[in-house]
Amino acid sequence: MRLSPLIKFLNMLYASLKQHAVSFALSLAIVVLMLLHASNVLPLGFVHKLENFSYDLRLNLLMPNTIDNRIVIVDIDEKSLIEQGRWPWSRDKLARMVNQLFSTYEINTLGFDVVFAEKDDSSGLKNLEWIQQQYLKDDTGFADALKTVKNSLDYDQIFANSLKNRKVVLGYYFQIHGDTNHVGQLPTETFSAESFENQPIAFSEATGYGANLDILQQSAMSAGHFNPEPDGDGITRKISTLIEYKGNYYDSLAIAVARVYLQNPVMQAKFATVGVDTDYAGLEALEMAGKRIPVDGEVATLIPYRGVQGSFKYISASDVLNNKIRPEVLKNKIVLVGTTAPGLMDLRATPVQSNYPGVEVHANIISGILDNNIKERPAYTQGAEFMLLLLAGLLLTFTLPSLNPLKATLMTLTVLAAVIATNFASWQYANLVLPIASSLLMIALIYLVNMSYGFFVESQGKRQLTGLFGQYVPPELVNEMAKNPEVINLKGESREMTVLFSDIRGFTNISEGLDPKQLSQMMNEFLTPMTQIIHNNRGTIDKYMGDAVMAFWGAPLKDKNHALNALNATMQMNKAIKSINEKFAAKGWPVIRVGFGLNTGNMVVGNMGSSFRMAYTVMGDSVNLGSRIESLTKVYGVDVIVSEFVKEQTPDMIYRELDIVRVKGKDKPVIIYEPLDIAEQVTTETFEELNLYHEAIKCYRQQDWDLAEKQFKNLAKMAVDDTKSSLYAMYLARIKQFRQSSPSKNWDGVFTYETK
Repeated sequence: MRLSPLIKFLNMLYASLKQHAVSFALSLAIVVLMLLHASNVLPLGFVHKLENFSYDLRLNLLMPNTIDNRIVIVDIDEKSLIEQGRWPWSRDKLARMVNQLFSTYEINTLGFDVVFAEKDDSSGLKNLEWIQQQYLKDDTGFADALKTVKNSLDYDQIFANSLKNRKVVLGYYFQIHGDTNHVGQLPTETFSAESFENQPIAFSEATGYGANLDILQQSAMSAGHFNPEPDGDGITRKISTLIEYKGNYYDSLAIAVARVYLQNPVMQAKFATVGVDTDYAGLEALEMAGKRIPVDGEVATLIPYRGVQGSFKYISASDVLNNKIRPEVLKNKIVLVGTTAPGLMDLRATPVQSNYPGVEVHANIISGILDNNIKERPAYTQGAEFMLLLLAGLLLTFTLPSLNPLKATLMTLTVLAAVIATNFASWQYANLVLPIASSLLMIALIYLVNMSYGFFVESQGKRQLTGLFGQYVPPELVNEMAKNPEVINLKGESREMTVLFSDIRGFTNISEGLDPKQLSQMMNEFLTPMTQIIHNNRGTIDKYMGDAVMAFWGAPLKDKNHALNALNATMQMNKAIKSINEKFAAKGWPVIRVGFGLNTGNMVVGNMGSSFRMAYTVMGDSVNLGSRIESLTKVYGVDVIVSEFVKEQTPDMIYRELDIVRVKGKDKPVIIYEPLDIAEQVTTETFEELNLYHEAIKCYRQQDWDLAEKQFKNLAKMAVDDTKSSLYAMYLARIKQFRQSSPSKNWDGVFTYETK
C-alpha cells in the first residue's frame, strides 16, 4: 500500500524534528517570545525601541522631500527679534501684522502657534488709570484726555478687533499631569461628553490648561491645543488629535486650522465595524469634508513629515510688518505664526531632524490632512503583526534546521525580503504602518540560532564522526554522515556489502632486504596511494595488516553501487602498482606485485571489539570468502580475483572465468573470475582468446583431458604475458594430476582447497 503524500510529508517532518530537536526548540522559543510581545502579554522594551528606530528609518527613506506651497510659516526668527524687539511683542504690533496679512496679502487662514494668556500692559494704560484713581480723580481734563486715548492704548482690544470676522485660530495648551490650574478661555469643544459615552477609548485626560484671554478667544474663529507629546525616547512622532477635559473633547491646533480652512465642516468619529471587542472601542479615524485623520488606540495621529526643516516656505515676521513680501507669495495661503529662534524654546526632536521647529510640525499635519496622506497605525495592526510573526516564524523554524548554510541563508533572505517588501508596500501605497522590528528581529535570531547550533553543536557531531570514522573514510563521506547522522548505526547490523583484501606477494623476502626505516618509508609510499584510491571510490578502510589492506563498501553510508565502486577501486589500484614500482626502482627498492580479492554478500558491520578497544569493522562468511579469494591470486597467477557475486552486480565488465572452487571452511562452491576491462576497451584478439579459453575449460570439466590439454598448450603458445602462461600452466599441471587420479564420473568441476 502506497503512503499518501501527506503521510510521507509527516514522516519526513517527524524525522527532521527528531534530528534537529534542539534547533526546533530554540527557534520555537524565539517565535513564542515574539508572539507574547506582539500580543502585549510580555512587552519587550528593546523591541519597542527597535520599532521606533525602524519607523524613523522608513520615514526618512520614503518621505517625499517636497515643498507644500499652500502653507507658509511666518517666522518670529532672530532677524525679527533684532528688528522688532524681544518677544513677547505688544499686541498692537501683532494686530498690525494680522491686518497686514489679511488686508494687504489676502491670506486665507491664520493660525498662531502661540498662546496669549496674559494681558498686555505695555501701553502704560494701566498705569495712567491708576494715577487717575490715586491722584487726579477730580481732574476732568485728565479724565477726558484719558478717555480719548484709551482705545488706542488698549492693545488687547486692538488685537481682538484684528481677529474678528477673520479665519484666525489661536493656540493653547493643556496640563496633562496633575496641575489643575486653568487660565483663559477654552474654545467650543469639538465633541461633547455624550459623543463617546461608555466607550473604552484611551483619551489623554487634561487636568488644567493655559488658554487665551477671553476677549481674544471670543474674537477668534477657533483655537487648538499644541501639546508637545514626545515618545519615551524624546522623539516627536505623533500628536493627540483630541484631548479630554471635564468630559468634553478638544482638537489640536493643526486640525482646528484645517477645519477653519475647510469652512468649519462637522467633525465625525469613525469606528471600526468588525473585530471590535469590549476592550477596544474601534475608533479608527476622525473625518471632516472628506478628509480622513487616522488615529491609533490612544487617539493620536502620526505626523506626516514631508522632509527636514524647510518643507514649507518661511517668511520673517519682520518682513511682513515692514511690507517687504510680494503679495502673490501669501495670497490665499494658510499662514502659521511660530518661531525658530532657539531662545523661544519651540524646537523639538523629530525623526527627521534633532532640532525641528514646532510650528512646522503643525504645518506637516495640516498638509497631510489636506492631502488625505496620513499614515495609519490602527489597533488591528497588532493582529497583522501576530499573524506575520506566526507564519514567518513557523516557516523558518521547520525549514532552516534541515538546510545547509547556503540554502538556509537564501531562505532567510527570501523571507526577510518578503517581509520588508510587504511592509514597505503597505507604507507607501496603503498608508498603513505595520510593525516590522519584531519580525526582523525574530528572523535574524532564528537564523543565528540555526547557524550557531550548526556550527557549535552539529559541527561537534561532525568532529565526533570525524574522530570515529576519519581513519576509515574520506572527508566527503564524513560530511554526508554529518548531514544525516541518524543513518549511522554503530551497534552492528547485517547489510549487503563488498569487501576487498589485498596483499603484497613475497613480502617477507622483501622486508628482509630492507632496513626498518626503508621498510617503513616503502610501506607509506605504497599504502598512501592505495588508501587515496579507496577513498576516492567511497570505500572504507577497515585495517592495515602489515603489507595487507582490508577495505569495504556499503558502510557506514549505504551505497547501492558498492560492488561497482569496489571493483573500480581495485582496478585503479592494480594499475597504480606500475607507477609505484617505477618510483621504487628509482630508489633502489624491490618492485612489488599485489594480489586483490573481492567478494560481495551479507556481512555484519559495526563497532566491535572489547571494553579496551573498539573498531568499526565487518565480519561474516562473506568476509572470510573475500580473504580466501585474495589468497588464490597466487595459485592462478592473476592480480585480481572476484567472486561470482561481484560479477552479477557489475555487468559492464568483461571477465575471464578462472575456476569453480570450494575454499577451506566453505561447503558451497563459488565461481571466481578475473576482471579484464569494460567491453569497449577489450580488443578483438582478447575476445577470441577468451572463447578458446572457455572451450578448453569446458573440455576440462567434461574430463576430456586430451582435448583440454591440447587447447591449453595452444593457448600457452599464444600467451604474451606471464599471467596467462601461469594460468594455462596451472591447468596443464592439474590435467596431468587428474590423469593419474581421475575424479569421479559425477564430478562437477569444482576444485577443493584444503588450505587457506
